[in-house]
Amino acid sequence: MTFSEEKIVLSSQDIKRILYRLSHQVLEKTPNLEKIVLLGIQTRGAHLACRIQKIIKEIEGSQLPLGVLDITLYRDDLTAIGPSPLVKETKINFDINGKVVVLIDDVLFTGRTIRAALDEIMDFGRPERVELLVLVDRGHRELPIRADFVGKNIPTAENESVEVRLQESDAKDEAVIARAE
Repeated sequence: MTFSEEKIVLSSQDIKRILYRLSHQVLEKTPNLEKIVLLGIQTRGAHLACRIQKIIKEIEGSQLPLGVLDITLYRDDLTAIGPSPLVKETKINFDINGKVVVLIDDVLFTGRTIRAALDEIMDFGRPERVELLVLVDRGHRELPIRADFVGKNIPTAENESVEVRLQESDAKDEAVIARAE
């Protein structure tokens, strides 16, 4: 399937503003910084988590623990993506037991990535709770999963795709909707 007709729905400034707002919302919901840990889903969720960690340090003067999840081996469609899936790093160098885990991803779509991430998190311990933070919620859920913190709701059609591009991996910050041909 090829995509065309890209439409920018979030600019670099929009993304920056949204990340500051989301960081403040996380702090308002859990003011005890000792309880919060951040986990970003590879790849762009990890970049967003790093940015949120920096923003919270700027606001509060305290650096939250930051981990990275690669959910590839937890996917329910692993056999469909080929015999040699690209597996990236999962890195959690802190105890998540009794913590408030803020799980961070770029786009929430069907909910299957988040289900896989929850399975992986439970292999590392038992958090007090897991909260989901996403830059974009595009709808079309297949599982009963919702985000606690949403940067922007962007309703899409089934033949559309939302692509988040970040400086760290794509040399620019923006979110676009592309329509399938």
